[in-house]
Amino acid sequence: MSNGAGQLGESFAPRDANRARWFLLGAVMVTGALYTLPYGWYVAYPLVLLSTYVHEGAHGLAAILIGGQFDSLVIHVDGSGLASISTGRGQVGVAFVAGAGLVGPAVGGAALLTLASRPTLARVGLGMFAVLSAVALVAVVRNIFGWGFVGLVAAGCGATAWRGTGQVAQAVVAFLGVQLALSVFSRADYLFTDVATISTGRHPSDVANMAAALWLPYWFWGGLCGLLSVAALASGIWAFLSLSRTSLERQNRRGTVETL
Repeated sequence: MSNGAGQLGESFAPRDANRARWFLLGAVMVTGALYTLPYGWYVAYPLVLLSTYVHEGAHGLAAILIGGQFDSLVIHVDGSGLASISTGRGQVGVAFVAGAGLVGPAVGGAALLTLASRPTLARVGLGMFAVLSAVALVAVVRNIFGWGFVGLVAAGCGATAWRGTGQVAQAVVAFLGVQLALSVFSRADYLFTDVATISTGRHPSDVANMAAALWLPYWFWGGLCGLLSVAALASGIWAFLSLSRTSLERQNRRGTVETL
C-alpha cells in the first residue's frame, strides 16, 4: 500500500505544483528571446509601456505613503512617462519618492513572482492589479494614450482573473513578474545618468534628484537602487521556489493519505 501511495503522490504532485516552475522558466526564456531576437523589441513594446506605468505609479504611491499627493500620470507613445507629485516631507521625502520609481518595478515583480507560485494567489494578484489600474485610470492618468494603455491593462488583468483558469493566471503573473523584476536592468543606463530625455524635453533623472536632495553623487544612488532591485528580485525568486516547494510537499502528503 505504501508503494502505491508513493507512486500516486509522485505523479500527482509534479502535475500541479511543478507547473509553476515551468511557468517561471518559460517566462525567463521568452524574455530573453524578446531582447535578443531581431525585431523582438517591437513585440516587447507593450512590456516597455508596462514598466513605465509601474515606474511612474511607484513614484506616486511612494508620495502617498509619506503623506504627499499623486496629482497626475502621463505615459507617452515612445515609452517614456512623467508623474506629477508633491512629497511634503522635505529632502528625504524627495529622495524616497525618486528612488521608489527605480526600485518599485523590481519590488512589484518580486510580489508577482510570489503570487505566481499558486493559481489562487495568481488570480487574486491579477484582480488587485486590475482594481488599482482602474482607480489610477480615473484618478491620475491625464493623457489619451495613457488612458488607452492603462484601460487595456485593467481590462486584461480583470478578465484573466475573472474568466481565466488558475493556470492561465499563473502563467500571466509569472511572465509579468519577470518583466517587472528585470525592467530596471533593461534600462540600466538610466541608473547612471543625471539627465532623462522624454517627449516633453530634458529633465533631471531620478538619481540626480536623489543626489540633489541628499548627498553623494548620482551614480552612487544609481548603484544602490540597482543593488536593491537585485535583492528584491532574489527575494521574489526565493519566495516563489519556497511556496511552490511547500505546495509540492503538501500534495505529496495528500496523495499518500488518499491512497491508504
